[in-house]
Amino acid sequence: MLIQRGGLKAVAGLGISGVSAVNFLHEHGYRVAVTDSRANPPGHDKIASDVQTSFGKLDEDLLLQAEEIVISPGLDPQLPEIQAALAKGIPVVSEIQILRRATDKPIVGITGSNAKSTVTTLLGLMAKDAGLKAAVGGNLGRPALDLTHDDPEIYILELSSFQLETTSNLAAEVAVVLNMSEDHLDRHGDMAGYHAAKHRIFQGVKKVVYNRDDSLTRPLVPDVTPMQSFGLNAPDINQFGVLREDNGTLWLARGREKLLKSSEMYIQGTHNVANALACLALGEAIGLPMDSMLNTLKQFKGLEHRCEFVKEIDGVRYYNDSKGTNIGATLAAIDGLGAAIEPQNGQVAIILGGQGKGQDFTALRNSLEKYAKVAVLIGEDRPIIEQAIQGTTTLLHASSLKEAVELCQQNTHAHDVVLLSPACASFDMFSGYPERGHKFVEYVNQLN
Repeated sequence: MLIQRGGLKAVAGLGISGVSAVNFLHEHGYRVAVTDSRANPPGHDKIASDVQTSFGKLDEDLLLQAEEIVISPGLDPQLPEIQAALAKGIPVVSEIQILRRATDKPIVGITGSNAKSTVTTLLGLMAKDAGLKAAVGGNLGRPALDLTHDDPEIYILELSSFQLETTSNLAAEVAVVLNMSEDHLDRHGDMAGYHAAKHRIFQGVKKVVYNRDDSLTRPLVPDVTPMQSFGLNAPDINQFGVLREDNGTLWLARGREKLLKSSEMYIQGTHNVANALACLALGEAIGLPMDSMLNTLKQFKGLEHRCEFVKEIDGVRYYNDSKGTNIGATLAAIDGLGAAIEPQNGQVAIILGGQGKGQDFTALRNSLEKYAKVAVLIGEDRPIIEQAIQGTTTLLHASSLKEAVELCQQNTHAHDVVLLSPACASFDMFSGYPERGHKFVEYVNQLN
């Protein structure tokens, strides 16, 4: 163990990652305290009884007694109580930082505005299918510190900008920023702040994978660091990309070598081709055999709420992309599905809206003009969205998700797709994007 024992470790914010951090530190013999602004924070009943707790407000006095503060990703480091601790020279770190100290096993770090859950899950399956004992989690599924109980050979971690902003020198075996688009500007202030947080994933990295279609994903690292790229164009030698045949067949490729027809994958759309290529590049970096990775890729059916195929009714396919909570995710879904159905003269009917998080929705204009036959607007920020996309396509309003699904059915015919990809958070109408997605599936299944 590389952890330095000593004074008090204070965990700020409970919830899933906070509980994991408290229990990990307690198990490893530290004196631990936890504080949360909520009177009954989730998970308070899952921590050891001898852990000091202070609930109902963030306890600044407790934080100022700490040797180190482990901050939950949901808490903004700019909070005055955290800033007071920083001003006193008390380190504030993420649970990912604690994991980095606690293990000498390699870490794969995966971040990006979109698709990180798909890529993390798929790479985890590739590793396991190839016989590697991999622990998969982080911002997805199980908290990073819980994964230590598996004693894995490698950690494959999805990391959010919130986790990365308090993580230093991750020293990942390989790391990737899959893509960059506006998100969480309410927390990071502007794109420069968001970009800086994401790129902390490359501190001390051994190998880099980047998206050559998105210049914001390429890091500034020492020249000796091995770099591998992926993109939706013909790749240079040893890089990953796509090769197109005259008849329209699309191949995933490494240099000039054709690896797999895109039509052989369950996951469809150009964005999922990019996700598959990212996984192949990451897998190669950790030594996974190509044949094994391609076999996993042919079996992978995608993730719930992430451009998930629901059903086909009268020749119209319905997709649940409730996880599309920002503009970049929604653009990927519109462009990916729109390009796939365009040869059959199909168009997209999209459901947009919710809580917009201060994003600039004019970024949707070109894709809506190109691929959408109708956009049905729901939720709190639909007036803002309507103003931003006016004139691109037919705009309709719905007072509920159920009504939105019915309007989409009324305005589509064979070869079209209906897409729930709201580009917004869901908390104005739902408990979160999973409930929104489940309701969408329920309403689609009620259609005649």
